[in-house]
Amino acid sequence: MKRSLKQPMRSLLMPVIPGVIMTILIFYLDYFQFQLVEKFILYAAFVIVPLVILLLRYDAQNKQQRIMFVLMKWLQYPAALLTLFSVMSNKMWGFEGTAIPGMLSLGWLLFTLLLGIYGLTTIVMAKGKAAEIAIGAGLVYFFIGGIWFTLYQYQVDLFNANVTTHALSSVHFHFSSAIVPIFIGALGRIMAKKNWYPWVVAIDIIGPLLIAFGMIFSKPIEYVGVALFACNIVVYTAYLLAYLRKNALNMKASFFLGLSCLAFYTVVVISIFYPLLKKMYSLTILDFIPIYGALHAFGFVLCGLIGWVYMVDSIQEKKIAKENRWVGTSL
Repeated sequence: MKRSLKQPMRSLLMPVIPGVIMTILIFYLDYFQFQLVEKFILYAAFVIVPLVILLLRYDAQNKQQRIMFVLMKWLQYPAALLTLFSVMSNKMWGFEGTAIPGMLSLGWLLFTLLLGIYGLTTIVMAKGKAAEIAIGAGLVYFFIGGIWFTLYQYQVDLFNANVTTHALSSVHFHFSSAIVPIFIGALGRIMAKKNWYPWVVAIDIIGPLLIAFGMIFSKPIEYVGVALFACNIVVYTAYLLAYLRKNALNMKASFFLGLSCLAFYTVVVISIFYPLLKKMYSLTILDFIPIYGALHAFGFVLCGLIGWVYMVDSIQEKKIAKENRWVGTSL
């Protein structure tokens, strides 16, 4: 039985490996002359989204969702390649200022639309379950991130915001906005029912919208959204760490989820001491952006997704083992 459970796990992880290799090349080869924000968008397309798809593989699905899930698995890598080609055509192939980068970006837009439709069906099927609504909302936010990426590649000045803001909005929705609701939804599936949990989900859905709105129209609104969102992550990480301490779980899941929480708190500590560090070492916010980005994207998000993938697989393994014991007893 263990062999039959672990073999599918290995085969499901295989699609992530080419994306990991591609991401390493994009970040470290001088051949790819991309801006940091573009590298993070490609990292989301090649690594983060495939891990999210892995996280959904044991979900209860109707016929339409099963079809969409198969399409997501098969279309993710081609869509990510189109995203890469879109950025390359703009930065390396001499098509900057033409419609070609925007046309190539439509592949990722359509793929994130598929994610969004899957998320909407999850919300409809949730029947008021806060955890499922959170996960569905996270998938919908991927589609909003895809919209911002396409606007960035078409160089459209929307709402009098420059194209750099479009790129930052795309990263915002591909990472924090999409991932945090999915994390909180995954936690909601395994935790005991709490009266405060639906409020956490509600704030988590509203927070990213406030941040995105504030980035374009109002800095105070952005600050309110960031504060609410950060408080939500504090609640999530605090409860998750307490849950991991009290429950005997898969060691790999506990390790990666613990690393994810540690990365978040490291960002918090650096943020608190930022004014002092800035004064002592004559640093600017531009010096800290790569540190914040790396800790969030590779620490909090990546380790968190890997941890939840292991957690879901472990729960499914225990469920199957329990069913087998019940069948053996009844016989």
